[in-house]
Amino acid sequence: MKIATPTIHPVEPASQNLRDSPQRWWLAALLVTGMIFGYAQRGALSAVAPYMIKELGLSPAVMGVLLSAFFWVYSFMQMPAGWLVDLYGVRRSYAIGYAFWSTISALTGLADGLAALIAARVLLGAGQSVAFPASARAVANWFPDRERGTVTGAYLMGVRLGQALVSIAAGYFLAAYGWKLFFGIIGLIPLVWLLPWNTFLKKWEHRGVSAAATTTAKAPAPSFLKSLHLFRNRTVFGIFLGFFAYDYVWYVYLTWLPGYLVLGRGFTAKEMGFYSSVPFLAMSVTIMLAGLASDWLIRQGWREPVVRKGFIAAGLAIACLIVPAGMVEDKMTSVWLLATSLCGLGLASPNTWTLTQAVCSKSIVGTVSGIQNFGGNVGGIIAPALTGYIAHVTQSFILALSITGAISVVGILSYLFLISKEVSE
Repeated sequence: MKIATPTIHPVEPASQNLRDSPQRWWLAALLVTGMIFGYAQRGALSAVAPYMIKELGLSPAVMGVLLSAFFWVYSFMQMPAGWLVDLYGVRRSYAIGYAFWSTISALTGLADGLAALIAARVLLGAGQSVAFPASARAVANWFPDRERGTVTGAYLMGVRLGQALVSIAAGYFLAAYGWKLFFGIIGLIPLVWLLPWNTFLKKWEHRGVSAAATTTAKAPAPSFLKSLHLFRNRTVFGIFLGFFAYDYVWYVYLTWLPGYLVLGRGFTAKEMGFYSSVPFLAMSVTIMLAGLASDWLIRQGWREPVVRKGFIAAGLAIACLIVPAGMVEDKMTSVWLLATSLCGLGLASPNTWTLTQAVCSKSIVGTVSGIQNFGGNVGGIIAPALTGYIAHVTQSFILALSITGAISVVGILSYLFLISKEVSE
């Protein structure tokens, strides 16, 4: 007996009205705020890591494993999450993931041992896997090409602001209240974001838009199994490998910068809070400027893929300053080199995502963005654990930071020589 299966129609923008309306900038603000909250929750563990190491008696190697646990499921959920965004739409996919991960973030404070902490980080990663594919699809749906860099730069600036704010908050909060309550507060307060998100996008996104109803209706998303074949495309593989390199460098900073300043450079808790936030704030400004500058060049007639790849290559080259930052003797010189290196990542950051949007048809932007973030977060699995292990074995961060610089060079080569043509289904 043949069993009928229900047909699922992809969710698409209700019309082009939002793309042509000033209200699209409210959506941009929601994307920025969502990333600020999400990365504050994600980065909380790295901010409290030096104190958990002491309180729980953990070694840097064990903490490295704990820091990498977030990425174990997060990485492999990127493609399924991107496919689900293409299929069910931005609003519901993002909202469900956001509610889940915020709840898990709050419950992390109740963890009573290493196993429970690892489980919480794994579940947090599963929830947050939807954030980047949904954000990339929102930009592709509702913003003109000439605004891609600006909007993407804005929400990526939110990523760094979230990390900077959680570092500052931890520096002042932990001494008085401890890390358990800290997780509870940063998990529950961001839930208020869900109300404006659902209210705003419910007006602009709905199911089953027919081709007759709008000239902007898009083709359905490919099946998940079919989307796996995209890996065979040279450009998609270049996106995967290049973003692996970019995110490896980024996650060394995201997970180990506070610990490096305390354990490797001898900063106090308040000094750590300040000097680990300043580089992220500088990076945030650079991201916004990079988005604006790249969009300006495109409006002047430059080819978008060329502009995006140029910014990425230059940014990853500057990021290599992480190598001398680990070698210099003066700790303040090290901080300034690290800040400049992070600004290099900021120069590349919005263009890594907008390049994907530029070389992919809109019907697979969510899926390829998932592949991109999968590659990046394979780096996220490796970077924290390998950095912690090397620091533990060598009693120094020099070798770990040098390896990080070498991987940045791999990223430059991938973006320049593998990404060469547009990708469609």
